Amino acid sequence: MSVEVVTNDASAVTDSQLDEMASMGGSFDIGAISKAREEWVLSTTARIGTTLHGFTFSTLERIGGTPCVLIGMMSTKRHAKRETVLRGLMKEAFHRALMAFPDEDVVVGSRFVSADAMVILKDLDDVTPRPGARAVGEERAWGRRLAKRFGVDSTYEAESFTVTSDGRGGFIDHEALKPEKVAAAQRKLFSAVDDKRGGVLIAYGWTMAEDLVKLGAR
Repeated sequence: MSVEVVTNDASAVTDSQLDEMASMGGSFDIGAISKAREEWVLSTTARIGTTLHGFTFSTLERIGGTPCVLIGMMSTKRHAKRETVLRGLMKEAFHRALMAFPDEDVVVGSRFVSADAMVILKDLDDVTPRPGARAVGEERAWGRRLAKRFGVDSTYEAESFTVTSDGRGGFIDHEALKPEKVAAAQRKLFSAVDDKRGGVLIAYGWTMAEDLVKLGAR
């Protein structure tokens, strides 16, 4: 069966749909998902048949004039097809960006608690932070902008792109199907993330306008 991906206004998500998301078996309880419904503009679901296998709360907006896809919360069901579900959710995000920002370069950013989930950035350019590269001024500035937009700037440390505490209101909740294939250098980026205090890593990348046409094509 193929994955069916649908996007609606987040405000239109019903309480029963919130219950379904919370019952999917991911990291978010009903309280966190209800808050995401209030904070974000779009809600995307991925189903195989009638069963929910993934969801996203996100928004398309401009930060300082630059088009952005901001993923406030994403979760995929721990299932053999979760990589396919993740690709479906991201393709939908790119398609929405293409419709909203044709002929423009776009920033895609979110919060992360594990290296597994950074696979959502694999098709992007200049991913920051990344192994073996030291971020420069403008790259750090984007980290600070995103931390402010996510409302976690009070505990954000620009040097490591990490939020030291209370940053887990939303993040990319995804476990790799084959975790052994996630590079050790990628995992090292999370050495400063304190999960006991609710720490997260803020990361982002760019998609050039010509690449977005391919990524968001249907």
